[in-house]
Amino acid sequence: MTGIPIPESDIRLLPDLLVNQIAAGEVVERPAAALKELMENSLDAGARRIDVELLQGGAKRIRVADDGMGIAGAELPLALARHATSKIRSLEDLESVASLGFRGEALSSIAAIARLQLLSRRADDRHAWRIEARAGEMSAVEPAALDAGTLVDAEDLYFNAPARRKFLKTEVTEFSHCEDVFKRIALGAHSVAMTLTHNARRVWDLAPASFGQRVRRLLGEEFGAASIAIGMADAQPDTQADVPADARASLRLRGCIAAPAYSRAGRDAQFFFVNGRFVRDKLVSHAVREAYRDVLHHQRHPAYVLFLDIDPALVDVNVHPAKSEVRFRDARAVHQFIFHALDKALAAPVSSARPQSVSFAIAAPAREYGGTPRSLFPQRQAALGVAQPPSYYEALGSRGAGISYPSASSGEARSHGGEIPPLGYALAQLHGVYVLAQNDKGLVLVDMHAAHERIVYEKLKASLDLNRLSVQPLLVPLALAVSDSDAELVADNGAFFTALGFDLAVLGPREVAVRAVPAALGDTDAPGLLRGLLDDLREYGASRALTGRRNEILGTLACHTAVRAHRILSLPEMNALLREMEETERSGQCNHGRPTWYQVTLAELDKMFMRGR
Repeated sequence: MTGIPIPESDIRLLPDLLVNQIAAGEVVERPAAALKELMENSLDAGARRIDVELLQGGAKRIRVADDGMGIAGAELPLALARHATSKIRSLEDLESVASLGFRGEALSSIAAIARLQLLSRRADDRHAWRIEARAGEMSAVEPAALDAGTLVDAEDLYFNAPARRKFLKTEVTEFSHCEDVFKRIALGAHSVAMTLTHNARRVWDLAPASFGQRVRRLLGEEFGAASIAIGMADAQPDTQADVPADARASLRLRGCIAAPAYSRAGRDAQFFFVNGRFVRDKLVSHAVREAYRDVLHHQRHPAYVLFLDIDPALVDVNVHPAKSEVRFRDARAVHQFIFHALDKALAAPVSSARPQSVSFAIAAPAREYGGTPRSLFPQRQAALGVAQPPSYYEALGSRGAGISYPSASSGEARSHGGEIPPLGYALAQLHGVYVLAQNDKGLVLVDMHAAHERIVYEKLKASLDLNRLSVQPLLVPLALAVSDSDAELVADNGAFFTALGFDLAVLGPREVAVRAVPAALGDTDAPGLLRGLLDDLREYGASRALTGRRNEILGTLACHTAVRAHRILSLPEMNALLREMEETERSGQCNHGRPTWYQVTLAELDKMFMRGR
């Protein structure tokens, strides 16, 4: 064989310092990455307190001190050596990593691009020991003064790699990244005391706290007030039939999610931890987004702090040098587990109590829908239930022009076990748009159309799931012009259209007859909806299109069926709406993610009017 000769000198071993500097480019991308590694090492050492000091956004100095178990003096040189670690011993250990760090690269990488000083003392040592590293050169180990624990002091990050240093952003930006890392780690270890000081100014001083207290401290009282607790120790086996039993047994989800009304313009309030490790995972993000799909306003993002506990053998954390990504052995089971857990929490109605009800229909005149409906698409109104007969509310309305408030001893209050129901009792209607009600906390404001739209929507979904969606046959079938391929889709997917309440027949290569539509469709553009369904069929297939498109169709039906704004309601109708809201899943938001009601407390009202000052 012949070939181009290659001089032996063209292949050579890289110097150790250059190897570590290359590794530092992956592990220590910026000061925040170094801070993350050092704080995680402190947690792995069992620290109960971690103190962080930064100068110039961390570029000038990162100092992390902890009260963990410490490092023996003889092992300090190994602590700065590459691929030296106390956390794994074999491949089996790597496949079930329980610690936050495990690669043995962090300290050596930082030492390669900073002036580093490492001091440590074990509890039973007479004194501490110190070692220094400058551009890969390590000093001798010397005695030092330090309480039990470890102190890492890294100065002048990238002092020997100026080309790398120039890529750092402004001091403000770099500190912002460091603060984000600090907050993430503080959320994940709420029982550990932590402080953060920047340029000699104390930014955070966190005492050991409960999870809820730490969340409110770091993310604000508003987030805390809007949070829904998640504690899925039982794994909800009854609602997760599509999650294998062995997967459910090894999974636990805990933490909190924010109610949809507390949505964000960005993803700045999303924290997900796997076995205590903060990660960014597309599968997890998709599962959370799907759980919020029916209640979150468009272009908004959910807020959450969630912890997934899983058997370490079922997740691979050795995916990325920064350890910010993971891979699950059974990704689908994890996705479904998270989705079901959050979906159930978000679906919880205002009240689980179900009072006795009497049917009371709301029927709006045709003119409120923009004229007389076409005979092909009759408008229909859903019935609401009330807890007492109309005469009861009429009697209340005759006392005080409709603003009387039933006492806890009155009939409807007795139906709730002597307690005022969560949304209280209707007082009046404001401009035909809002219902004003009084409960034991203060004033409740309800957007009546949005609230009733959600009620109808949930009923339509339940009817569809039970194959009980009402269908309206058309007196005169509607002819719809389609393409050849669309006609074939209609012919091949009859069950898909039937499930959604449409009865279609192919009349020719390019013509389809619409013989029946969902009864609640009214005068909505049925041809437009059908063309949208055909587009989805073409792109996703019948199964995915039925899942995704059905909610859009049912949402349209609910919007046209719900009681309209500016419709004057009686007290019985208003109270009926409140009672249905209390029983309906996801009733806090309409189908588009907007809130359906707000609570104004007496304290807030007193503040508005400066009472007690």
